[in-house]
Amino acid sequence: MCNKRLCVVLLVIIAVAGVFSWRLFVLQVEEGGMWKARAQGQQKEIVQLQGNRGNIYLNGVNNEPVLVATNKKVYHAYISPRELKFRGEDKEKLARDFADVLQVEEEEVLQRMQRDSAYEVLKRNLSDETGEIVRKTDGIHLQEEVTRHYPEERLASHVLGFVGGENKGQYGVEQYYEDILKGKAGIREGLKNPLGSLFITRDSTRSGESISLTIDYNVQYFVEQRLKEAVERIGAKEGIVLVGDPRDGKILAMANYPDFNPNLYPEEETKIFKNMAIQESFEPGSVFKPLTMAIALSEEAVSPNDTFYDTGEKRIHGRVLRNYDRRSYGEVDMSRILENSINTGIIYVKDQVGNEKFLQYLYDFGLFEHTGVDLHGEVFSSNMGFLEGHEVNFATASYGHGIETTAIQLLRAFFVLANGGEMVEPHIVEREEEHEGERNRIISEEASFLVTEMMVNTIEEGFGRTARVPGYYIAGKTGTAQIPWSSLGISKRGYSNETIQGFIGFAPAFDPEFVILVQFIQPQTRTAELSAAPVFKEVAEFLFEYKKIPFDYER
Repeated sequence: MCNKRLCVVLLVIIAVAGVFSWRLFVLQVEEGGMWKARAQGQQKEIVQLQGNRGNIYLNGVNNEPVLVATNKKVYHAYISPRELKFRGEDKEKLARDFADVLQVEEEEVLQRMQRDSAYEVLKRNLSDETGEIVRKTDGIHLQEEVTRHYPEERLASHVLGFVGGENKGQYGVEQYYEDILKGKAGIREGLKNPLGSLFITRDSTRSGESISLTIDYNVQYFVEQRLKEAVERIGAKEGIVLVGDPRDGKILAMANYPDFNPNLYPEEETKIFKNMAIQESFEPGSVFKPLTMAIALSEEAVSPNDTFYDTGEKRIHGRVLRNYDRRSYGEVDMSRILENSINTGIIYVKDQVGNEKFLQYLYDFGLFEHTGVDLHGEVFSSNMGFLEGHEVNFATASYGHGIETTAIQLLRAFFVLANGGEMVEPHIVEREEEHEGERNRIISEEASFLVTEMMVNTIEEGFGRTARVPGYYIAGKTGTAQIPWSSLGISKRGYSNETIQGFIGFAPAFDPEFVILVQFIQPQTRTAELSAAPVFKEVAEFLFEYKKIPFDYER
């Protein structure tokens, strides 16, 4: 029999044990489901996310892909002013410490700390080194974000575009192929371990598709370097270079200058994002003359040996149209009309075709419609109304004045001349089948050959001599067009002294592998022979070597 004091102690122990046992029973059995749910709720993390965006690749050496647009994890440093408020620490000292860690202004940090907010970003896009320091700094938090990253920075910026607000593609390929590139939104679910690491248990997001462009990395890089140098050398406002394969319509290079860095697009003015090659129409000038000649040859309205007597001017309803520098050439054959870029001669050629037939060919060449190139924002000239019923306008259109095209429209038209008279569609993204469907014939194969011969003579004997590359036959044409006052934002009729200077050609002339278009807006040179043709030569020389194209003749 125990003493009285010991019995009391035992009774107390039994009573406490009973209470704990009962409470344990309640927690484990009666309330077990609730507490289990709470525990899982703390361990489980469910987030609604957008699937990763697809990558974009250019074509490299030996068809090796070169990554030019991808996704990158970045970290931002932020604080919770409400959280810091309860710590009771010296705000000035904290602000000074945080500013030292992040290399930001102390006053800016202090200002954000004093706000009634749970989330204030102090610095975005931290370096890896700063991120590691932040992880160890009490009071600053890291936020992870997946952003679009362009590892080649400015390269092909107007082709790519960028991913902007609301994570949507803007401009270029990014916007045109938004539905393909963007990932599918879904739920990502995971469990946290005691250390805070997350183990994914379910993920219904889906990554977007990656795409490969026809743009050749090395060609694009070379073209951009030459274009930048030329624009700065000749004092042009802007410049464009296009390189395309006339056999299948692949665009091998598309360069605009000035360009931009899509990683830093918020710092740029919106106007820099315009792709001049597809979003700006212009009067092409004399580069248009081979198209007029090809139309007449296809209709058999003229033949290469036909002659024309040039007096230097053509009068139409009181208007006098003249040649460049008011020159006159006397009796010339059809080839010399292109060689010497004779305005009156090409008007004569157009007249042999007739205005109605000439206009129909312009439609057939696709000069009043989109090319359908797979880039966002393509425009097309809608000024065909200027032609109908106006004899003078038809005359000036024959040599590329008054009529407007975009650079990509003009490139497609020269594809026709280069590949035997058939139309191919320009495109930026690689296709599984490059020769789908039957091609549309625009001019006869014989006309294509004859106009090519004339364009070769233009390079060898005419105004295009600065585009010559020894060892190769090149078919090409220069063009210089005055810019209307209205295009310069001045409400005045007629043309200014500012010019657009261009050159377009293809090579090897009788078995073409590429067409190159070069264009400068408001250069400080007098003619395209001094501005655009030399750039064509540089790009052509590079392509001959890069593609290992054999010589046409011994140099």
